[in-house]
Amino acid sequence: MTVPVEPTSEIPLNDAQAVPSYQARVAEWMMTCFGPDITNCLSERCFRFFEEAGELCQALGMTEDQARDLVAYTWSRDKGEPSQEVGGAVVTLAALCHAAGLDMAADGEAELARIDTPQTIYNIRRKHHAKTLRTPHSALPGGADET
Repeated sequence: MTVPVEPTSEIPLNDAQAVPSYQARVAEWMMTCFGPDITNCLSERCFRFFEEAGELCQALGMTEDQARDLVAYTWSRDKGEPSQEVGGAVVTLAALCHAAGLDMAADGEAELARIDTPQTIYNIRRKHHAKTLRTPHSALPGGADET
């Protein structure tokens, strides 16, 4: 069960529940874990989102060849409008979770709870530092010290 966070003027509230939205709670966690530079780095956030989406599809059976074909197809088309693409990503993720028998909201809450501990934050910072030694603002591994 999620414990409500005391509302502050900086955190937008979810009108239905009068508690901070999931997005606001993730942003707060990001600021705690990484600070504003990494939290607000659009290119790094894109790399991480793409990596996680790929890992989900891989876990559900998508092959590397299928992923490469889809990347080529997607990048052969014109860029979309970001707000509409966010909507499409959220709707498509919900549909994928339904088809796979997953609970998108519960799994998101469980992951936020899992990573929101001092030891896990420390481990994530360490892993991020190792990645960025070689390639700043990337999702690619940065060295042998990675755990």
